[in-house]
Amino acid sequence: MARIAFILLTHKDPQGVIDQARRLTASGDFVSIHYDKSAPTEDFRMIREALAGNPSVVFARRRLKCGWGEWSLVAATLEALRAAERQFPQATHFYMLSGDCMPIKSAEYTHDFLDADDCDYIESFDFFRSDWIKTGIKEERLIYRHWFNERNQKGLFYASMKLQRRLGLSRQVPEGLQIMIGSQWWCLRRQTIEAVLQLIEEWPALVRFFRTTWIPDETFFQTLVAHVVPKTQLRSRTLTFLLFTDYGMPVTFHNDHFDLLLRQNFLFARKISAEAQELRHKLGMTWQETGQEFPISAEGPRLYYFLTGRGRIGRRFAPRFWETDGSLGRSRVVHLIVAKKWHVAKRLSERIRATTAIPAVDFVFNEQEAALPDMGGIASTVAKRERHRRALIKLLFEQFETTNLVLCLDPSALNLISDFAADRAETRILFVETEFDDTYLRGHTRRIGLANDTTPPELFERLLPAVKGDLDHEAERLRDMEFDNFETIAADRAIERNAAALARFLDLSPEMAQDLAAIPNLFD
Repeated sequence: MARIAFILLTHKDPQGVIDQARRLTASGDFVSIHYDKSAPTEDFRMIREALAGNPSVVFARRRLKCGWGEWSLVAATLEALRAAERQFPQATHFYMLSGDCMPIKSAEYTHDFLDADDCDYIESFDFFRSDWIKTGIKEERLIYRHWFNERNQKGLFYASMKLQRRLGLSRQVPEGLQIMIGSQWWCLRRQTIEAVLQLIEEWPALVRFFRTTWIPDETFFQTLVAHVVPKTQLRSRTLTFLLFTDYGMPVTFHNDHFDLLLRQNFLFARKISAEAQELRHKLGMTWQETGQEFPISAEGPRLYYFLTGRGRIGRRFAPRFWETDGSLGRSRVVHLIVAKKWHVAKRLSERIRATTAIPAVDFVFNEQEAALPDMGGIASTVAKRERHRRALIKLLFEQFETTNLVLCLDPSALNLISDFAADRAETRILFVETEFDDTYLRGHTRRIGLANDTTPPELFERLLPAVKGDLDHEAERLRDMEFDNFETIAADRAIERNAAALARFLDLSPEMAQDLAAIPNLFD
């Protein structure tokens, strides 16, 4: 059975550290503690005395003052890791934790999970090819030497980097080493830890290189593990559930997040608020449970970003897409079918292609297959279409050799619709009014990743009103814009009324419009 040596990096809350160590060792596992030297000495003394009689706890031989983004974090991890590797030969796995981490599964579940697959869990993405780094400097982290902390020595940090750039003092990555990047929260097997520690001893240049890189805790172990472990034995993921805000700060979990945390496909979570004593107690009790099943819904990230993405007053708006001086041309007409139920819009566009001379494409900015003509590389992926949206629309007019074009859009793309309406080309809008019953809303939450088949019914009950409110609000905003040439059709209207709206929308004869309005099962 798996036995885990937890590498616990902490700098505050001594009682929380004591409780964490007692809880983890009570399940037959081990704990190696590094308590930041910057913390009060009396706090560390309190921890040492409280855990002195616990044979499953060991302390790092040296305490270091740690700074965010500095080598000191890796050095502290290595101190605790070496102590654990020496002290606990029974340990089969080594799991990196912080004082803000708590288990979200039982010890029984955790041990069974690790026993089920002989592998290492560590995020490991190519440093240069991946887009893991979203903001800030990238290759400068490696090719320049960093002696100052960007957070509290910003002036010196950037002045040093600028001087090195001017003097041509960039350096190469150690030969034979592919730099990888990922989260610092990992779980590694004993043989992997032994291989990494041996590599460090045999290759001193590694430590010299990483000692002056920026944020080495995101590259050091990730690189070395990938160097000594076959890819088939690596799982490029962390077993610790964590989210980040729009500002790049870790999301903090509170008392009302208990049920959410247990449903995520992870073993631990951070950061748990120090004030969330009820949550900490319940998670601590969960660790001790036996025979408990944990249905996994894994909706946490999407649910969080859905709720926070609604903004301070409930809404946020996407960036504009047209350049301010761009135009499709006065002689052109854009016909927009705006529908939340995409299948209705696509039935209409398919019929328009079959029975009229007006070219019609589907949801080109949402789906790969959108009834597009062959346009070369610009339309090969949805991402490319997003990057070249204005060029794409112009090319569609030219490709079809037409002055009229039908597009399908989702009502959430209100800024996009507004920009079409503001263009010198004529824009006509056909809004497909729809009702959303609970069955549709449940399916919608699954399609957008807010829930799945294992999501508890009570979460659905809380989610559905918010989701329905968002969908209704999209429709209200669209109507409130009072666009010119705005038509609507609906399932509860007579075919003749829908046909009249379609005739105005597309400049069709009554007979052709009637044919469109009478599409079998159009609104099903």
